[in-house]
Amino acid sequence: MILVCGEALFDLFAEEDGARLTLDARIGGSPFNVAVGLARLEAPAAYFGGLSRDFLGRRLKAALEREGVDTSLVVDSDAPTTLSLVGLDAAGSPAYSFCGEGAADRMISPADIPDLPEAIDTIHLGSFSALVPTIGDTLLSLAAREHGRRMIAYDPNIRPTVVADLDAWRNRISVLLPHVDLLKVSAEDVETLYPGADPLALARDWLDHGPALVVITRGGEGALGVTASAVASAEGQRVTVADTVGAGDTYQAALLARLGETVGRTRAALKGLDEGALADLLAYAGRAAAITCTRRGADLPRRADLAA
Repeated sequence: MILVCGEALFDLFAEEDGARLTLDARIGGSPFNVAVGLARLEAPAAYFGGLSRDFLGRRLKAALEREGVDTSLVVDSDAPTTLSLVGLDAAGSPAYSFCGEGAADRMISPADIPDLPEAIDTIHLGSFSALVPTIGDTLLSLAAREHGRRMIAYDPNIRPTVVADLDAWRNRISVLLPHVDLLKVSAEDVETLYPGADPLALARDWLDHGPALVVITRGGEGALGVTASAVASAEGQRVTVADTVGAGDTYQAALLARLGETVGRTRAALKGLDEGALADLLAYAGRAAAITCTRRGADLPRRADLAA
């Protein structure tokens, strides 16, 4: 089972209609999407995060349970639910503005860290929850405590509209890396944090600081995967894009699900990936992400969608 940690929120998609602005509310949040994506790919998943007792939080919890995600580790809170305002450009790429100060998903403290069931073999964390107080330091403590006992996966998912200080993002990555086994990061995030950096050289530098596998996704251009002994790439999938919301979360869920079906979710398994197995892993995750791109919002694929 995979424990997914971090924010759950509502995305408000803004659409202009003359002088009127309409909002289309969709459940989301990067870790929330990963948990749902895992469940839809039939990889057992549990969720650790703060959910409000308000009507939006109740809907988030009900949605997780409806998808088959274990919510026994959810921390119920009287704080409000985070809202994210989403605007799409002509290519369907989203820009986000968050209203989340003091919200339920951020108010997780170290005292809330649970004892984990033995069934959990992997912990995924990421997005702004790995940085903002108080949950950021809580998740760092969890990763440090569990590293070496369970595989730790991390997707920074940079959101400058939440934390504008890019040095804070870079510092958090540096602090987390020694406790991370699988690092997945988008080329867009790489360019934001390290302008002009060579992706392969950067991936190899990250490997020296902790991860056994680094995956850099490049949208329609595919992805690059690097271990200490193998380098592989996968081409992008050509699809008609509705938007790219949730594509990165889909990719992460598919990586973790595919590992469980093939070599296993352990650090040793990541280090042992050869070029062929790594290319297969990247291609599978890319196909899953491409399906999400054909749909409005973070509507992640089911296992049958990939089989088809």
